[in-house]
Amino acid sequence: MTDAAPAQPDPNQPPLVINGQYVKDLSFEVPGAPEIYSEMQGQNPSIPIHVDINARSLQGNTFEVVLHLKVDAQFEDNRPVFLVELAYGGIFTLNVAPEHVQPMLLIECPRLLFPFARTIIADATRDGGFPPLMIQPIDFVQLFRSRMEAAQGEAQGTA
Repeated sequence: MTDAAPAQPDPNQPPLVINGQYVKDLSFEVPGAPEIYSEMQGQNPSIPIHVDINARSLQGNTFEVVLHLKVDAQFEDNRPVFLVELAYGGIFTLNVAPEHVQPMLLIECPRLLFPFARTIIADATRDGGFPPLMIQPIDFVQLFRSRMEAAQGEAQGTA
């Protein structure tokens, strides 16, 4: 990811413009179907949710941001219930000072994409024969801080 935003923001332009949103990749699997549906009776699987964000410069101050969500539901004995993976992307134009580009790309842009990605996951699980999975809101500020701390730790480890 490069900080290619203009040095001085244009006060006549909004700081963030959503140019488009799209499903970049979607996968839903029920490896144990159809038996898994009868085995579900009375059992609650563990449903960990993994989140990642990638951003890249497209041209000038336009960027692609992709929110990756992976849900791997399993019974206690590690038998899979379902697996859903979604890469939901957006194209954003930023009109902010260079020091604000990275936080905008890794906090604000995913925050705008999340409600749409959440709906896609809920629809996929419902259409797959399960109750719709309603992912709780994600703290993208904390995710950003954790990513920055990890990067600082790696930089100190290699210095």
